[in-house]
Amino acid sequence: MRRLTLALLGLWLALPPAAAQDWPTKTVKIVVPFGPGSTPDMVARLIADRLQQTLGQTFVIENKPGASGNLGTDAVAKAEPDGTTIGISIGGPLAINTLLFSKLPYDPAKDIAAVTQLITQPSALVINSGLGVDTVAELIALIKRDPAKYNFGSIGNGSLSHLAMEAIALRSGTQMVHVPYPGSPQAMTAVLRGDVQMACLPAISVTPQVGTGKVKILAVSTAKRSALLPDIPTLKESGIDVEADAWMGLIAPAKTPDAVIAKIHDAVVQAITAPEAREKLSLQLMEPIGNAPAEFRAVIEREIARWSPVIKAIDLKIN
Repeated sequence: MRRLTLALLGLWLALPPAAAQDWPTKTVKIVVPFGPGSTPDMVARLIADRLQQTLGQTFVIENKPGASGNLGTDAVAKAEPDGTTIGISIGGPLAINTLLFSKLPYDPAKDIAAVTQLITQPSALVINSGLGVDTVAELIALIKRDPAKYNFGSIGNGSLSHLAMEAIALRSGTQMVHVPYPGSPQAMTAVLRGDVQMACLPAISVTPQVGTGKVKILAVSTAKRSALLPDIPTLKESGIDVEADAWMGLIAPAKTPDAVIAKIHDAVVQAITAPEAREKLSLQLMEPIGNAPAEFRAVIEREIARWSPVIKAIDLKIN
């Protein structure tokens, strides 16, 4: 009887937890570190709707904005690691903020499991048409003739739009004045009015304005040309070695079992790459990725390596 008991105990211990086999077994919360209507919120709701249809379980969105995305990302890091809380985050809270803030309430390397990179979105170098230039080379030459005369807008200190323009200035040996705005609409309006002469903003906030003739897109910030904007050259093609695409990823608490992470990964990748999801994302100039957890982790590490020298060069600290 003792041997039988030990054998059954060993068999039980060898079995994976029920949660790993059956995820999701109850309602799953998707934390979004930005407010309702934001781009991450839109992507989260797209995923939640698809998962509810395919898995027959309830997925709820919890918006937790604040502290440059750190608040919501921290909520995921500190949640129970049982698959009932996952989250969407971006390059700021997962990479750039580790360089900008003297102390974060979480460590992205230790407290967060990288599940998959969800989407990538090109940023566009946009200028006011009144500058009278048509290429990046012409823009750089114009700025060099009058150092510090020209301004660029961004969506805030330490944002991707800020760092992208600072990187362009560093790589080209130019000087520009930074003017931060609360968000993309305000920064885009500033370019339209000529309050600032240029900006590097999410392409979706720029393309609707090109038809006015008041602004021009000179380049996109992705490593290669965007399939959604195939006629626009990259910054690298234009002679400026800068890459600054916006991306989002799915995260979970660090100690979530590997089997649960695998279930979440497979379900979410299927959701984000489904034809109807691709179509909805393309309207926002987003392309689905759906890579493996290790690949997503490598993306985060590359972002830290990419922006560290830029942040040091401009001596930028937020806290």
